[in-house]
Amino acid sequence: MEVTQALRARRSVRAFLPDAPPAATVQTILQEAAQAASGGNLQPWRVVALTGAPLQELLAVVAQAQPEEGPDNQSYPPGLWEPYRTRRFANGEDLYRSIGIPREDKAGRLQQLAKNAELFGAPVGIFVCVDERMGQPQWADLGIYLQSLMLLAVQHGLATCAQGFWRRYAGTLQQQLGLPEPYRVAFGVALGYEDAAAPINTLRSSRAPWAEWGEMRGF
Repeated sequence: MEVTQALRARRSVRAFLPDAPPAATVQTILQEAAQAASGGNLQPWRVVALTGAPLQELLAVVAQAQPEEGPDNQSYPPGLWEPYRTRRFANGEDLYRSIGIPREDKAGRLQQLAKNAELFGAPVGIFVCVDERMGQPQWADLGIYLQSLMLLAVQHGLATCAQGFWRRYAGTLQQQLGLPEPYRVAFGVALGYEDAAAPINTLRSSRAPWAEWGEMRGF
């Protein structure tokens, strides 16, 4: 599979089949993703993958835990401005429309939002962690690792959903995963086989046109 094909095939999947992929496949994806570029070769990621009983135990603990509020746990900047506010709003409306939840159905939307804490039913949960002393350049490295992981998953016929949501439970996860100080979860990834029959997986997020965000000079 070419890189362009994998890029276009990758998307956030929010409904999975229950079958877990082979352990060897999961390890291959996580290991090969570490070929990602890393400033100074720091390789600042620490990765824990769970399935089966360990995953269910962690999800059960999180279900009873209180989310941790704070600026470091937010997925978006407060008071999001244009054009980002409109992009986020449109994506949310498209998602809820795909599963028939109208804007006035607040309970239905909250119920769907709660599925984040269940990894959307994925049989594998991957938690990418970072030393809290690292700065923005190392968080950029984490993003490169994450993209590499997701593209490799596509190559192996698997689906993913990256979730900043898990930062809201960083303290709980630090204990449950036995992370040494000062490591914390940066984001989680739901991994598994896509449930192609699930309406929510018909969602295809749009992309802003090149002219809106790109320039080429001196060519």
